[in-house]
Amino acid sequence: MKALYPGTFDPITYGHLDILERASSLFEEVVITVAVNTRKESVFTEAERVSLIEQSLEGKAWAKNVRVVAFTGLLVDHARELKVNTLIRGVRQLSDFEYEFRMALMNRRLAPEIDTVFLMPQEQLTFVSATIVREVAYWGGDLSQFVPDHVAAALRQKFPPKR
Repeated sequence: MKALYPGTFDPITYGHLDILERASSLFEEVVITVAVNTRKESVFTEAERVSLIEQSLEGKAWAKNVRVVAFTGLLVDHARELKVNTLIRGVRQLSDFEYEFRMALMNRRLAPEIDTVFLMPQEQLTFVSATIVREVAYWGGDLSQFVPDHVAAALRQKFPPKR
């Protein structure tokens, strides 16, 4: 069985990778779907996000059944195109669950054949979000606990040190 793990991944974090590792042990194939939202400004381009994710997967034995694609539009349409009936969503805290629960119900209304599975990251990663990582990067903070080294380097290029 295949599953989609959708998100903007702007940037990918250790929390995302933890969820992905968990999902890869539950499903025969996991397709990371990088959402391209033209109404939202991203730090990284679609190609950069795909590349950063692919680099993050290099050398990981558990990633042999993972692939990365980008998409624009309704997630359920993308899932149908790929013939996938399971969506993976990471839930770090109660506020995440409330939002993700509403999205899962909307997706179910649009595509009753598609289910959503919620996975929790390791406890020490429950506060890590791409938004917080971007803020730490903007102010020149240490990113080593939150993202792989190549992602931290890419963030430093986007957010040069403040003088």
